[in-house]
Amino acid sequence: MAERRMLPRWLSAWNVASRRQAEAWVSQGRVRVDGRVVRDVTAWVVDTARVEVDGVCVGPSRAPRLWWMLHKPRGVVTTTSDPAGRPTVMDLVAPAPGLAPVGRLDMDSQGLLLLTQDHGLAASLLAPERHVSKVYRVKVRGLPSPDTVHRLSTTSLVDGEEVLGPMGVLALETTARSSWWQVTLSEGKNRQIRRRFDAEGHAVETLIRTSFGPLTLGPLRPGQARPLTEAEVDALRAAASRKEAPRAGV
Repeated sequence: MAERRMLPRWLSAWNVASRRQAEAWVSQGRVRVDGRVVRDVTAWVVDTARVEVDGVCVGPSRAPRLWWMLHKPRGVVTTTSDPAGRPTVMDLVAPAPGLAPVGRLDMDSQGLLLLTQDHGLAASLLAPERHVSKVYRVKVRGLPSPDTVHRLSTTSLVDGEEVLGPMGVLALETTARSSWWQVTLSEGKNRQIRRRFDAEGHAVETLIRTSFGPLTLGPLRPGQARPLTEAEVDALRAAASRKEAPRAGV
């Protein structure tokens, strides 16, 4: 189902103009939706509509939506722009109107990040009721005890006003001062893995997302990106359409 939003927000989401500029254009009668001039800044429009500014078609129209898989490096911000001038994930893919990240990886994390013009499917993939899982390789300081692993896997943590749910936690390897874990999440709270391990006294040193739903990072190196295949997009669409209960401990 096509996503629906107010016209100025639609223009902003598709990187056509800032929200304020878009509102001015609409009020000035410079914007047409499916051939009709729209001056109401509160008018709603769907992503599949044909939108023109000064007679030029903008946004997605009815063209196929772009999807990219990026191996986000550390030190890069997951946002479409950054007022502080820091490098963003948009610097690592070919520019396109409306291209935006699907969810977030924090600045210190790396790994699989999806970017798309299909905001409706992106929202479905991130919806909590879909339980689309993400898998991470996580290096933490020290070696969590069996009791700690049990708490991480079976209990929730109340942190401020948020409830951070249990995570799937599987031991991978141990070094003299740290340990590696596979962590599976089916929800997307901000810095959730770091916050859960920090609360147990084990700071996260490295965090790499290795899969998102049916897709895996594969051989992509940090900073590299590639377009998704039609089969991969179909697999994401199938994952977003399911309403399955999460696996135990996830």
